[in-house]
Amino acid sequence: MSYFRITDWDVAYTNGSYVVDGDRWPAAWVEPAQAFRDSLAATGHAKLDLAYGPRPRNRFDLFLPSEKPKGLVIFVHGGYWLALDKSYSSHLATGAVASGYAVAMPSYTLCPEIRITGIAEEIAAAIGAAAEMIDGPLILTGHSAGGQLAARMVTITSPLPAPVKTRIRHVVSISGLHDLRPIMKRTMNQQLSIDAAEAMAESPALLEPIDNLRLTCWVGGAERSEFVRQNALLANIWTGLGAATATVVEPDRNHFTILDGLADPTHPLTRTLLSD
Repeated sequence: MSYFRITDWDVAYTNGSYVVDGDRWPAAWVEPAQAFRDSLAATGHAKLDLAYGPRPRNRFDLFLPSEKPKGLVIFVHGGYWLALDKSYSSHLATGAVASGYAVAMPSYTLCPEIRITGIAEEIAAAIGAAAEMIDGPLILTGHSAGGQLAARMVTITSPLPAPVKTRIRHVVSISGLHDLRPIMKRTMNQQLSIDAAEAMAESPALLEPIDNLRLTCWVGGAERSEFVRQNALLANIWTGLGAATATVVEPDRNHFTILDGLADPTHPLTRTLLSD
């Protein structure tokens, strides 16, 4: 019998160094994201830099379909709570918009200016502001750190107002970080400042889901093993707490290419995201 123990937590959660040409991300997203924004803005179907709070990064973009929206998708970007913003993700709204849904993409204040607890409060405010603009069901999704934030919104201690929570139809966490305790062991925690109390309060896997929740955890088969483990972890735990859950490991996708399916209305990720 052999045993496995993680001895280097930075290596366990590092992505780009273990992907061929991994250093081309996130820059590779900039051009398609800009092209998508320009295209929708030219037809009046993009509302950009809408304020949802007082801080400079408290802004969201709203992308609209050509017809009355069937509902609203909210996508929360990743970047380990330390990097990126909404401008890198715009093109990932393509699949949902083409399927008749509005899509809101917020930026949020980054650590170390704020703690992860504060980011969750900002995301709740962004969802609330966008939900006031679009009728119908809400669908939450996010990538990596954004997956943590999306899942955090549907826990019993969620900062979302009750009327907003009752509209949530589905949550899809993509390569989500659902247990923050391992991240405390990374060098980056010098900037994140996660302590034991915050890990317990903000880790979806350590919290209970709201009633009548449907959750999909989606990860790439070529991702780091810790992301695959964290993906399965949340679905496993929340199944035991009464949520309807599914786990998907998409073959050959890495931590960056796992998002490509959102740009295609026919891709299983988009179809699953929007499913009833």
